[in-house]
Amino acid sequence: MPYNTFVVLSCCDGNGDVFPGSGKLRSILAVVLHHEIKAQRSGGVSERQATLQEKAGHTIKMEPLLSGIKILDFTTLLPGPFATMILSDLGAEVLRVESHTRMDMARFAPPYVDKECTVSCMHAFLNRNKKSIALDLKFPESIGIIKRLITENGYDVVIEQFRPGAMGRLGLSYETLSEINPGIIYCSITGYGQTGPLRDRAGHDINYLSMAGIMSYSGSKKTGPGIMGIQVADVGSGSNNAAIGILAAVIGRMKTGKGQYIDVAMTDGMFPYHVVSGLGCLVGGAEPAYETEILNGGSLYGFYETRDGGHLSFGGLEPQFLSAFLQALGLGHYIARLLEPDINGELKEQVREVIRSQDLSHWETVFSTVDACVEPVLSVLEATSSPHAQARGIVVEVPGPDGAPISQVAAPIKFSDYEPAYHRSGPALGQDTAEVLKSLGMTGDDIADLKSKGIIGGV
Repeated sequence: MPYNTFVVLSCCDGNGDVFPGSGKLRSILAVVLHHEIKAQRSGGVSERQATLQEKAGHTIKMEPLLSGIKILDFTTLLPGPFATMILSDLGAEVLRVESHTRMDMARFAPPYVDKECTVSCMHAFLNRNKKSIALDLKFPESIGIIKRLITENGYDVVIEQFRPGAMGRLGLSYETLSEINPGIIYCSITGYGQTGPLRDRAGHDINYLSMAGIMSYSGSKKTGPGIMGIQVADVGSGSNNAAIGILAAVIGRMKTGKGQYIDVAMTDGMFPYHVVSGLGCLVGGAEPAYETEILNGGSLYGFYETRDGGHLSFGGLEPQFLSAFLQALGLGHYIARLLEPDINGELKEQVREVIRSQDLSHWETVFSTVDACVEPVLSVLEATSSPHAQARGIVVEVPGPDGAPISQVAAPIKFSDYEPAYHRSGPALGQDTAEVLKSLGMTGDDIADLKSKGIIGGV
């Protein structure tokens, strides 16, 4: 590195304890990478190129953190597009390479955000700030265009999520592309990785959670595994590990000049999630099971139904929170008995009965002044309109396909000197095809010829 980068990271729990090393790794990598880019451009420590100004009490955005990073994105659906959304929110230039003969299903998932009902809310969110070129990769001309984008237009990161070997059969393997640019960083996202007996097997989020052992103790004794309402493996493993891997590889390339291949398996990325309850069995402990662990129903930690059908969440693990919780429920006499064996079942039933005796609003009032890690279970609309969400800027307005603003969830990481800019929602299929091809020196006639042969779409 041309100079030293110091990262100070702290994460506090409800008790105020500080845990070094925890937090959002991808935000650290983005900041370190930004410093490296600035230093490399100037040959050393650089002054800020963008002057920070004040306007209406807010800081004007500085140069994007990932300015200069150019990504060719061959992915569809959720994991890959979510990963590149993370990077584009931080300033990377992302060009989606899409098929106009086999379109991304995420484009068709209602509700829609345009008058013609052709742009889905999901697509508009996942692909904001990105460009789109429509190519049929079965044509050699399309492969030639991809290679020219790498050699002439400076695209030096590739991300794809086809089954293993598919990109190679198209002539776009890492080995092929690294020959024309040794600095290429190439990330593949799959369910089970590029090697191993499951490499060619199809799967989705629920399968990856199952194969990683997560669902063997995430649920209840009565019903077994519980269906997740969100895609944990797709995003928590696939998207986040792809973004982290790409950022780390870019920083590494700045020191060595070499790119590298990144193999992200969504199943693999779920194994570290066993850290609290599951890893003990690797060193001789018992395997976790439903409702046997402190976080899966084996303690008071959990959800409780109120009289009107609402729910409270209780997450107090520390003694002071547990004591405050029981006192607020009028069950303080159980505090002295907490160490009794088998007390949990009796106490949990008492907690259920008390909470079921009142409406959710009653308990919200009670616990509004009690520091006990108790919060209501909110709906999505309640959550996004809550005072917390409003204060934190969780929802932003982004220019939609018809020009009118649409509401989306903002990038969640807050930086002291950078705020993402949301220029547009997800583009129409091949919306930028002509612009991209013209940047390679192609004429209108060239583009029309490619269109007539079915090689390109969107023009």
